[in-house]
Amino acid sequence: MATEPDAPKSLADPAILAARRALVGSPHLAPLRDLARTIAAERQAPVPDPDPLDGGIGARLLLLLETPGPAIFRTGFVSRDNATGTSANLFRFLREAGIARRDTLIWNAVPWVIHAEGALNRAPRRVEAKAAAAYLAPLLDLLPHLAVAVLAGRFAGEARPAIAALRPDLPVVAIPHPSPTYVCTSPSVAERIRTGLSEAAAHLAGLRFMQR
Repeated sequence: MATEPDAPKSLADPAILAARRALVGSPHLAPLRDLARTIAAERQAPVPDPDPLDGGIGARLLLLLETPGPAIFRTGFVSRDNATGTSANLFRFLREAGIARRDTLIWNAVPWVIHAEGALNRAPRRVEAKAAAAYLAPLLDLLPHLAVAVLAGRFAGEARPAIAALRPDLPVVAIPHPSPTYVCTSPSVAERIRTGLSEAAAHLAGLRFMQR
């Protein structure tokens, strides 16, 4: 049976990956791809493209992860459809929250690849975090319709003061990182992710979120 294109780990299917790559010239991605190419040239490292099925510059929710993982060497996308446990968890949690793909942009706090191909991913270093901070303002400038930013994990959470300075009226929601190794540590982790994404969904709907 063929894999559905909008499904967890679907980019492992060569046909679906080829079809997704055929969409990278879409107008809603062009400014973000230009930014990615600028970052890649300046940092001398690959920067994945946003997923064409997501919202691009029309996104109302920015979901900031940590840094691109090894999957981007296979697909070239930062995507909930990459064949990793983190992406599959993200796909599931976003769908459970009722957040439409067209409303989202998934990006990374350090947007370029910081590890060698074939090496395990690692946490960004302070010098990399400092360098990455310079790219947050140009990213936000490309996203005029944002209603909420979601910061996934401790490292991405450190972007909160910069986002608050750049977009003072933008709600910011922190959630745990959706990595399977972290999600599996306690049932409370998944619950905190669900609660945070429910809050983000409420901001998208223009509703006041009520803590349970």
